[in-house]
Amino acid sequence: MPFFLSHEQNNFPDVELADEDGLLAFGSNLSVETLLKAYKEGIFPWYNENEPICWYCPNPRFVLFPEKLRISSSMKVVIKRGTFKFTVDRNFAGVMKNCRIAKRKGEQGTWITPDIETAYHSLFENGFAHSAEAWHNTKMAGGLYGVQLGRVFFGESMFTDESNASKFAFIKYVQLLQEKGVGIIDCQVYTAHLESLGAEFITRKDFTKLLRMLIN
Repeated sequence: MPFFLSHEQNNFPDVELADEDGLLAFGSNLSVETLLKAYKEGIFPWYNENEPICWYCPNPRFVLFPEKLRISSSMKVVIKRGTFKFTVDRNFAGVMKNCRIAKRKGEQGTWITPDIETAYHSLFENGFAHSAEAWHNTKMAGGLYGVQLGRVFFGESMFTDESNASKFAFIKYVQLLQEKGVGIIDCQVYTAHLESLGAEFITRKDFTKLLRMLIN
């Protein structure tokens, strides 16, 4: 049974108490302090508009170890061709907006509510959230955003307006994060798209153990 947290409360229960879907608690707030505390413990917010804030820590956890990144032959051609230009933190607001309005198969609406946008803009302004963009000429063709703490990057969402654009941004950003010493990228939940790039499941216990090692 998920725990209820008052608006002022951000002391999360033990993640091993989450239910079978990974739901741990609901309530609390989306302040920078609360979000950072949650991420450090492997917890993230995920809910729809007009619902209370829901906090998740699924088991198993879907992650990518940067050194296991898989780049297909076709993507190597795309990268070599120079179709897209790669940037970081150039248009965080635009990436979040495009992730919010992106049409996703089998999904209605979006979990990126106005409150979520405001909260992650605050994280960005404080240096914790980041975006990666793929540009085709002067148009942003795809991108992703997430949160970095220590040597962990927590991926949140991605979008694409052109074929291979988000995959290009993801590959280039993973390579950059690896150069900077990031040891694990949290993909949160399974997608076939990320599996094709090398993501895999690990247990929640192993994930939280890695967080303690990689976040100082």
